Amino acid sequence: MWYFTEEQNQLQKTCRQFAKEELAPFAEKFDETESFNIKAFKKLGELGLLGITADPEYGGAGLGSLEATIVMEELGRACASTTLSYLAHTILCVNNIDKNASNEQKQKYLPKLITGEHIGCMGMSEPENGSDAVGMKTRAKKESNGTYSITGNKMWITNAQFSDVVYLYTRTGEAKKDLTTFIVEKNTPGFSVSKEIHKMGMRASPTGELSFEKCNVPASQRVGLDGDSVKHMMKNLDLERVTISGISLGIAQACLDQCVKYAHERKQFGKSIGNFQLIQKMIAEMSTETAMMRHFLYSACKQFDLNENSPSAAKDNTLAAQVKLALPKMATKIALDAIQLHGGYGYSREFPLERYMRDAKLMEIGAGTNEVMIMIIAKNLLKDCLE
Repeated sequence: MWYFTEEQNQLQKTCRQFAKEELAPFAEKFDETESFNIKAFKKLGELGLLGITADPEYGGAGLGSLEATIVMEELGRACASTTLSYLAHTILCVNNIDKNASNEQKQKYLPKLITGEHIGCMGMSEPENGSDAVGMKTRAKKESNGTYSITGNKMWITNAQFSDVVYLYTRTGEAKKDLTTFIVEKNTPGFSVSKEIHKMGMRASPTGELSFEKCNVPASQRVGLDGDSVKHMMKNLDLERVTISGISLGIAQACLDQCVKYAHERKQFGKSIGNFQLIQKMIAEMSTETAMMRHFLYSACKQFDLNENSPSAAKDNTLAAQVKLALPKMATKIALDAIQLHGGYGYSREFPLERYMRDAKLMEIGAGTNEVMIMIIAKNLLKDCLE
């Protein structure tokens, strides 16, 4: 983007080179085997990217949503699955701990998460509570000795099988908003990964179900106070929705790159298909749509970062919802158009287009479905007339 600083351009260049060398050559294999490229993931820690928004005091880079989204786009262009795991670790776990935890908790957990020695995840969605996350049923009961006993299940958790640390939302009261957060460590008695989830897309990003059965956690691992987690949850969801849209942009750009390459190489009727006006139309439209995505997304990131500390930052999440609604839908359309341009090859597994499409579709579901985004936008715009 024309307004990127020298540092942001260098970050983009570094991530693009890393993605080219460490992700792209292995993306197909890890997708086919439904396995996690943990070697590349750990190397992101060596580059200082696993704590991109975290305080430098704990080893983070202290950067904003714009820089985080640059990473998402460049990595997502090569392997959306690994990038999704990166987001779950960096935005859902590390950023939450950095912004909400005590100094003692940050000192205990952040350094190893930021170097990649440990992997993190977040537990919010449940088998019966996906879009209605605030209606969660996983409960933390305070015991007489001051500890908490946690019982319940969390579903669709990215990085579940590999995580050393879970940033866990629970219910501690009867009111719907009485939610409390805990940091739960792997191997805590009563905590297990009960099921591995096999998916249509994002197959190289591990997903599982977390189970808690009278899991005893000390009060020192509670984040903040009892019942004050909803505002933290909603603020981080806005950041997630902006940054995860970078993966959609990366997928769209990858589709466009592949289509331009194919239009030069594929010949029909004695000439490359790039000579045909219908092919030119498809590529021109994909290019325009990708440019629109990029300008909208990075403009939103810039605004998000400027408003980060303003009093009204948490009051209106319309922009984050608009970005999250628009970009994934457009990326899925571009992926489908790219398959169509490739004909039979696009539908086959000889080319990466079918993987791009499968991965793109998840972006319309994860971090809030299209329908939830529409509800948020409409509610904010029509709040004065809604009963």
